[in-house]
Amino acid sequence: MEPIQTATGGVSLRAEAGEAREACESRVAPRGWRALAARFDASGYAGIVILALLIVVVFPIALDTFRLNLMGKYLTYAFVAIGLVIAWGYGGVLSLGQGVFFGLGGYAMAMFLKLEASSAAATSTQTTPGIPDFMDWNQLTALPDWWRPFHYLPLSVIAVLVVPTALAFVIGYAMFKRRVGGVYFAIITQAVALILSVLIIGQQGYTGGVNGITDLRTLLGWDIRTDHAKLILYFVNAALLIVALLACRWVQRGKLGTLLLAMRDKEDRVRFSGYDVSMFKVFSFCLAATLAAVGGAMFTLQVGFMSPSFVGIVPSIEMVIYAAVGGRMSLVGAVYGAILVNLGKSWFSESFPNLWLYLMAAMFIGVVMAFPNGLAGLYEAHVRPRIRRFLGVEKREA
Repeated sequence: MEPIQTATGGVSLRAEAGEAREACESRVAPRGWRALAARFDASGYAGIVILALLIVVVFPIALDTFRLNLMGKYLTYAFVAIGLVIAWGYGGVLSLGQGVFFGLGGYAMAMFLKLEASSAAATSTQTTPGIPDFMDWNQLTALPDWWRPFHYLPLSVIAVLVVPTALAFVIGYAMFKRRVGGVYFAIITQAVALILSVLIIGQQGYTGGVNGITDLRTLLGWDIRTDHAKLILYFVNAALLIVALLACRWVQRGKLGTLLLAMRDKEDRVRFSGYDVSMFKVFSFCLAATLAAVGGAMFTLQVGFMSPSFVGIVPSIEMVIYAAVGGRMSLVGAVYGAILVNLGKSWFSESFPNLWLYLMAAMFIGVVMAFPNGLAGLYEAHVRPRIRRFLGVEKREA
């Protein structure tokens, strides 16, 4: 055994013991409220709770009715963004046609509201009373059969959920079973968005054409145009968004989320392990479509119309940008991304009407280049480590 060096010639035994004791103390778990905060942070639900407080408490107090309704519209886009986190961020399925599902959900709700606003008494001045005004303008004399189920709210809600999900299943099953993915799948979804927007515009007598379905007034006799109604719809929208976040978080933390990540990174290895990779992709794509449809239905209720301008290629690409700016691996980040992008869009268009498109493009490019992992990556790299050090979870660097 080598002799122990003295304090003057090296490290003494006492110094070694002191360093060991200091290291042990630095690893002691935090106690009291810090321990609760640390466990809350580690659970992964802290961001959802903070976001819920922001949209349910802070925004209604800080914003007037007009701005709050505008924020409610932004939150409807957040449904699409969190769906893209599951499909694109976790499943590796990049869809550039989410506007299709957003629009189908919005049109299903708009059809019910339009039929309620087109009672025989309200349309007595038309050539054919009892049908929507755009049908009368296009010389239709009877309501099409496929419109009749939308006289009933339960059937309309079922259509909001089932029709977009069924279309996503058909597209996903046809593509993924043939191992069509990546950029080819993205292009196909763009083509679907283009086809649907052209179809809606071309069938003006049945869909309202380029103007869409407008002049929506009541929901089961309740006037949705009043400030009080818009406030209630905002809270309903916020509650549904929080439920969607919790459901998607449950998917992320379970075995399914692990398989989606493994499938995204090593698809062949997951396939050789005996899993049907194509059906996992179909599931993530259908879930994203369902969430987008719910957002579209809430958009129609809050804004009071639906048009093909929300269905085509351009709005679909904007929806992907929401997830990219917020962070395609973060559910909460995607919501913040949707809010930030649309706030920038509104502010730039109000303050710089001739330059706002260039400013929006500069913001997109700047955020992607400076923060490739989005706002969530910025938080994880710079903010969360400081919070964890404050809570005593991580040892401070010397």
